[in-house]
Amino acid sequence: MNGRFIAFEGGEGAGKSTQARLLAEALRARDHEVVLTREPGGTAGAEAIRALLLSTEGDGWGPRAEALLFAAARADHVDKLIRPALARGAFVICDRFLDSSRAYQGGGGGLSDADVLTLHAIGSEGLLPDVAVLLTLAPDVAARRLALRDTAGADRIGGREADYHARVAAAFERFAAEAPDRFVRIEAQGSPAEVHARVLAALDARA
Repeated sequence: MNGRFIAFEGGEGAGKSTQARLLAEALRARDHEVVLTREPGGTAGAEAIRALLLSTEGDGWGPRAEALLFAAARADHVDKLIRPALARGAFVICDRFLDSSRAYQGGGGGLSDADVLTLHAIGSEGLLPDVAVLLTLAPDVAARRLALRDTAGADRIGGREADYHARVAAAFERFAAEAPDRFVRIEAQGSPAEVHARVLAALDARA
């Protein structure tokens, strides 16, 4: 694989952070430069916005304000970290990117996909990952993982009702079906090593 931009997408508990880290380690073992990052976050400004978005204090943000904050964080992230890394030929591995905004603020929150994409066009000049790895997991398995992970409580978005997360999952599935050239769909059931092997095989097949 040559240097490119890979985003991990999916619902809560699917293992995105773990799989992003494992892929970064595998690519570094192949002597690639790898930038491992996350959204919202990745730069000082974007991390500050992340704290605003995910804090459980206060009464939260409406879907439009939430979408604007995500777009602002992403604009800083793209400008200061992602584009410079891609320009020098590095791999950029990101835990969530645009498709999470489309799924959460769009599919879950009710904004139109066109509005989310317009914000992305303004803030990040429409940058898309070369590949979006969609990790899929049955809701009951995800719930068990979250119970083990979130012992101190879920963040503001992760703690929303089951219907919201069902809409998010349906949106992700729709995006993958509509853009099979950009998505790889990976079953996230199994051990981290088993899922990583599936991810690596799928990406190597597209190299």
